Formats: sequence, C-alpha cells, structure tokens
Amino acid sequence: MSSGRPVARLVQPVIVRVTAMAALMAVIAVLGVVLSTAAVNHLTDDLQPAAAANQDVFQDLTDMSAAVESWSASGQQTASDRFAQALVRFPADEQKVRRFAAGDDELEMLVTRQERVAQAWIERFARPRMDADGGTRPAAAQVRSGAAAFEAVRSAHQETTQAFDSRVRQARTDASFLLKGTVLAVLLLAGAAWYVISRSRRRLMTELSEPLLALEQVVQRMARQDHDVRAQERGPKEVRAVASALNTFADAQGRARAVEGRIQSELRSLDTARDDFVSNVSHELRTPLTTISGYLELVAEEFEGRMDPPHERMLEATRRNVARLKALIDDLLALSRAEGRRSDLEPVDLALLVREAVTDVRITAARRRIRLDVVTTDDVVPVLADRAMLHRALLNVLSNAVKFSHDDGTIDVVLRVAGGQVEVWVTDHGIGIPAAEIDRLGTRFFRASNAVTNEIAGTGLGLRITQTIIDRHSGEVVIESEEGGGTSVVVRLRLHGDGLPPLLPHEIVAEEEARAAARRGAGAGGAGVDVVGAADPLDDEGRTDPAPPRIVPAFPRRS
Repeated sequence: MSSGRPVARLVQPVIVRVTAMAALMAVIAVLGVVLSTAAVNHLTDDLQPAAAANQDVFQDLTDMSAAVESWSASGQQTASDRFAQALVRFPADEQKVRRFAAGDDELEMLVTRQERVAQAWIERFARPRMDADGGTRPAAAQVRSGAAAFEAVRSAHQETTQAFDSRVRQARTDASFLLKGTVLAVLLLAGAAWYVISRSRRRLMTELSEPLLALEQVVQRMARQDHDVRAQERGPKEVRAVASALNTFADAQGRARAVEGRIQSELRSLDTARDDFVSNVSHELRTPLTTISGYLELVAEEFEGRMDPPHERMLEATRRNVARLKALIDDLLALSRAEGRRSDLEPVDLALLVREAVTDVRITAARRRIRLDVVTTDDVVPVLADRAMLHRALLNVLSNAVKFSHDDGTIDVVLRVAGGQVEVWVTDHGIGIPAAEIDRLGTRFFRASNAVTNEIAGTGLGLRITQTIIDRHSGEVVIESEEGGGTSVVVRLRLHGDGLPPLLPHEIVAEEEARAAARRGAGAGGAGVDVVGAADPLDDEGRTDPAPPRIVPAFPRRS
C-alpha cells in the first residue's frame, strides 16, 4: 500500500493560501481606507479652508473698496469703521492663505503676487482717500489709477482662485481614485481568492472527499450484507489506513462467517446426533425397563404374602428405581423436544389452560390432602402459544408445588392480567429452597439439597423443561423461595391483543374429547405424576407424544 499524504499536509496549503489572500485583502483595504481618509482630511481640513480664506481676502478688499467709495461720497463715519474693520481682517486672512501655500511654489508665487497688488492698492489708493476729508470727490486721474490697481487685485485673485480650484478638484479626484482603487483591489483579490479556493476545493474533492464518499458506499454495502465488497486504498494517509482496516475487518468477518458456518453445521449434526441418541437410548432402555417392570409385577403377584420383609423391601426398591428410570427417560425426551421443537403458535385461552392443568394434578394432591385454591377469571385470557408445550410447563410448576408441599397443605394458583402481560402465580407453603442454591435452579439434573435429604423423587429436569418452554414463548419464569417457608413461581407471558377466534362446532366437540382424554390420562397416572406430569404414550419409535391439544383455529382466521 502506498503511503499517501496525511490530511494535515493536504489541507495546510489550502489554509495558508486562503489566509495569505485574506491578510492581503485586509492590508489593502486598511491601506486604501487610510490613504482615502488622509486625502479627504487634506481636502476638508486644509485645502477647502485655505480656499475659503482666499475668498475672504478678496471679500476684505471688496469691503475696503466699498468703504472708500462711501467715504468719498458721504464722509460718514460708518464707512471709515467698515474700512478699518476690513483692514484688520485682511492680514489674518492673508496669513491663512500664506500658511497653506507654503511649500507649493506655484501657489506661493500667486499668493505673494496677490498680496503685493493688494498692498499696493491699499497704500496708493485706498489709504490716501481714507486719509482725505470725507465727502471730497477724488480727481479723475486718481480714480482711474485706483480702478486699474483694483483690477490688478481682481486679476491676481482670479488666478489664485483658479489655482485653489484646481487643487480642490485634484484632491477630490485623488480621494475618489484611492477609494475606487481600494474597492477594485479588494474585488480583484476576492476574485483571486475565489479562484484559489475553487482550485483547492476541486483538489480536496479529488484527494479527500471522493475517497471518503467511496468509503461510505463500501460501508453501506457491507451493512446490506454484501460480503465481497472491498474498499480502494486511495486518498490521504488516514483514509487509506481506514480503508485498510475496513478490508482487514471484512476479511476477518469472512473467515468468521466460514467458521460460524462450520460450527453451525457441526451443531446441527450434533443436535441430530443428540436427538437420535436420546431417541435410540430411550427406545432401547424402555424395552428392557418394560420387561423388568412386568417381571417385577409377576414376582410380586406370585409371591404376594410369602416374601420375607427384606425381600419385599428389595422388590419395592427395584420397582421404585425402575419408575425413576422411566421418569428420567420421559424427562430427557421432553427436554429434547422442548429445546429442538419449532413451535407453531396460535391464540390460546390461558385461563382455561390453567384450570385444565390444575384439574390434572388434583388427584395427586388429594392423595396427600393438599388443597388447591384457584383464583382466575371467567373471561378469555388470550396468549400466543403452543398449547401442548405450554400445558406441560404449567403442569410441571403445579406438580412441583404438590410434590414439595407438606401433607394437608395449601397451594394458591392465581392468574393476573397486568397491562400487556399475564402472570400465573403458583405459591406453596412447603419445604422451600435453600437461599444458596436458588441461583443453580434450572440447571440440568440439579435438585435442592433438602429435596434429596427428604427423599423426594425427581429427575432435576422439570424446571429446566419449564424454563425452555417459556423462553420459546418469549416469557419469563421468576422464582422466590424461602427454606421452610415455601416457594412462589411466577410465569409471565405477553397478552395477545386480538383475542381468540370463535370455536366452530366440530372444534367444540374435539375440545371436549381432548379434555376427557386428558382426565383419563391423569387418572391412569395416579400418584406417578412427577415434575413433568404424567408419562405420555409411546409412538412407534419409542418417543412420547404430547397429550391431545385443544383444537383452536390458527390465528388470524375468523369464522
């Protein structure tokens, strides 16, 4: 795999270019604003006030000329005062103009010429006439000489004014040029920046964005179970590393799937072998056990009343162990079916199923004078279930409660509907379970120590079968127990919201026949009812078949 450049080295030149362009734009903008501001300030603070002062100079001279004419014509004192005031203002205005013109040779020359001709007019014509008596008309030659002198003043002022006007226009042009130049430079730099950014964007799209998008598409295809797709290792160094890791992960996933396939195949083979083994062993064991049981019954009948007590005890022990082996074989078959059976769920009335299970254990409970108090509802409580399997789970729980209760005891069976769940509570007041052993409940062949001590028969598989069945129904089994105080078992299932479809006439008949068959089976079992209920009849292969289920129309058919 080629290394490729890191993302930082790929992005850094772009950032440097953009930063340089932005800094240059900022410098040009600031410089343009500073120069434009300086030009405007020179125009407004220096040039325009000097031009106005130059106009004030000519206005002072004009006021003096008018005052001289008035003095010569009327001799009024106000004319003399106006002349004196204008004469006082004149040097100050001249000083302003001279101060601005300093350093500007052309303007300084014009201002100096204007001062000279103005001073000559004042000294040669205006002041002598103001010094003469008021109301005295000057000679014609003197008037012509004064008019010529003032015309020279006017001519010098016009030239000076034109010079000021030229400089004002130039200052305005310079300020406008600086402002427009600044704007134009910023726009040009903005265009250059856009060009640089566009090229950098295209480059980033080619070298960074496109590899990332391709990587995203590969991940999406992998998520859609496309196991053959692989990522191309291109783009920056980090993207290539991610693509390489993704390909390594995909290869590992492929190997894992291959291993998983082999394991699943082996597990299926093992499950098949286990089922065959359990079926064959149970068949091979049932046949000799049946023979042994028959011979034991013949011996018991033939030697009834003639055997010594030790021989009777040996015979009874043999019969008891044969019964235990039969129960163990039944439980192993039931557990194998519960773990491997694929249930077809249908709507079932759980309240009716509970009542049927209670009916099945009443005979066994009655032999020990154990009373079953049932609290249920007359309404239909629908759940989705495999009826035969769920009936067996409930029968296991009730049989355990009977088995571990004291004689003359009481068992409480309560069915509750809470929200979207239904709970079946089975509470006994028997020997209970030691606290240290509760966590081991449900493991294969485990039996509580106090059950072993009290020699209570069992195989240790009933609760495991119950848990397996309830798990298949997406439910849970909760056990609370206190040694010497009894045990509470709670079976929780989800309530089926659509309820049960109505039974058809032939289904009602089949239901009654199924109930009668279940009662006959319970009566035949008698005291032999164990944790998993009465033994089921054998089929042709030596396996047990569940009791005939209640026939319920498969969901969601409606009549």
